[in-house]
Amino acid sequence: MPKSKTKVFKTFFLVIFMTRICIIRKDRCNLKKCNFLCASLCPVNRAGKECITEVNVKARLDESLCNGCGICSKKCPFSAVSVLNLPGKLKEQPIHRYAENAFELFSLPIVKKNTIVGIIGRNGIGKSTALAILAGNLKPNLGNYKNPPSNEEIIKKYSTSVFGDYFTRLFNNKIKISYKPQRIELLPELFKGKVIDLLEKIDERNILDKLMKELEIEDIKDRNIKDLSGGELQRIAIIAAAVKKADFYYFDEPSSFLDITYRIKIAKIIRDLGKEAAVVVIEHDLATLDYISDEIQIVYGEPTCYGIFSQSKPVKRGVNEYLDGKLDSENIRFRNYSIKFFDSSLGKTFSDEVLFDIPEQEKKLGIFSLKVSPITLHKGEVLCIMGANGLGKSTFLNLVSDEIENNSYKKQSLELIDKKVIDYLKEKAGSEFSSGWYKQNILEKLNIQSILNNNIKDLSGGELQKVHIAANLSGDTELVLMDEPSAFIDVEDRLNISEVIKEFVIKKEISAIVVDHDIQFIDHLADSMLVFEGTPGKQGYVNSILNKKNGMNKILKILNITYRRDTQTNRPRINKPGSQLDRKQRKKNEYYYI
Repeated sequence: MPKSKTKVFKTFFLVIFMTRICIIRKDRCNLKKCNFLCASLCPVNRAGKECITEVNVKARLDESLCNGCGICSKKCPFSAVSVLNLPGKLKEQPIHRYAENAFELFSLPIVKKNTIVGIIGRNGIGKSTALAILAGNLKPNLGNYKNPPSNEEIIKKYSTSVFGDYFTRLFNNKIKISYKPQRIELLPELFKGKVIDLLEKIDERNILDKLMKELEIEDIKDRNIKDLSGGELQRIAIIAAAVKKADFYYFDEPSSFLDITYRIKIAKIIRDLGKEAAVVVIEHDLATLDYISDEIQIVYGEPTCYGIFSQSKPVKRGVNEYLDGKLDSENIRFRNYSIKFFDSSLGKTFSDEVLFDIPEQEKKLGIFSLKVSPITLHKGEVLCIMGANGLGKSTFLNLVSDEIENNSYKKQSLELIDKKVIDYLKEKAGSEFSSGWYKQNILEKLNIQSILNNNIKDLSGGELQKVHIAANLSGDTELVLMDEPSAFIDVEDRLNISEVIKEFVIKKEISAIVVDHDIQFIDHLADSMLVFEGTPGKQGYVNSILNKKNGMNKILKILNITYRRDTQTNRPRINKPGSQLDRKQRKKNEYYYI
């Protein structure tokens, strides 16, 4: 075989049958500080070949030369290198790769008419990338980031699958798409002016008035978009997507920034869209995802490295397989442990010893008034707070913070500090930072060891949240206060965070008060509850502290939904309205699982 043809054949072989992927996190790579350690240790380099080289003061790893020994990955002091074997059954080339030694996406979700497909997976595993491709906002390069393919080449590549027809219609503007992006905080940069002016321009289904009433934005319709809060922007973005006539509706994390009341409302709006169109929803709130979806597709792989979409599965089976960490029909284990739920509705885990008696709290802010009855906190107790936005939950945390001096308070808004993570946490934890307990129970369980050398202002939303939670659980305190710690966090990390908080409170013999909107997160964490009632923006009140069973029953009754336990995983699930179990629980006034 001529030399040129041999080279072409080898290149083709490597593209199609490469079973290993090498990732360099350029935001972490710091050759000046490590003295190019990975290259000096690489056995391929030491044999005289250039497997690891330097390009623009960053490491470059040649996947065709890498032998998979993993020495560079294990020894990198900044956790910047990942060398991973891909699943043995994976034969196709990637649908998209951002750059050399960068993230690869190997497949897309299958969309179906009159079906709502729920997508579940870790942060950084390609969910938003897939939606951007389907929405036409990102053109897939089939892994060829240097010379991206033409539209015709992409269509030809997928001519034997459903995506051949989809991309043909997409590239020829023959389908209409409505897309609700993840980063809704960027909307004020894209749209200027009043809310009503934006929405009236795009109301193609003549349902704007109905949706504005359902999501309660009539009072803010004349406000400027740049003046809206995160929750208000989210509701506007969902309405903007829903009022358009479309063949495909894509929603990326629609429940973020929303309280539990609005999560149920937007779930019903999205379900209505699924009666006439194809809908895809990415969501971390398992209860909301369960409630919205007709089918589930799991994205597995390695965060920031590669992602693969599973086959469609019935909702119950899909969520349960995700929790189990194993895809049954594909016979692939993507996680070496199962996520467990325990029946925490009964039993008591905290001491009888009283730590704080917090007197009645009253506050007036303009036209808004708040009144909370006296509460008692015990050693080892986690008190969780639920209720609609605008009822004074954050105001209550501020009042408690002023009342009790020795507290640690993680607020809802996350400060972007110009400081390295390691320096910030050392400052907060003091000498405890170097202890084995802190490393194991805070750094490792929150999975932030790999970002210790990153600057806080450069972190993603999920990373930033975990760093602030770690800081909140550092140092000497008697009371931990947390406002929405599950925001921006994926399913696995939400459960890890709830366990970290609970273990910290028990070990330190302190108390915690946590505000959150994720029912599953609260169910996993709470010992007792406060349920805020009233009129948003006008009045908020709490009559008494409740045990978790009564507290959950009360909030779910307010929401008009019932909850049961999954028989296989014991996870809480929302009953479909009007189902036999839903009717049975309502009759017994048991809105919380029985």
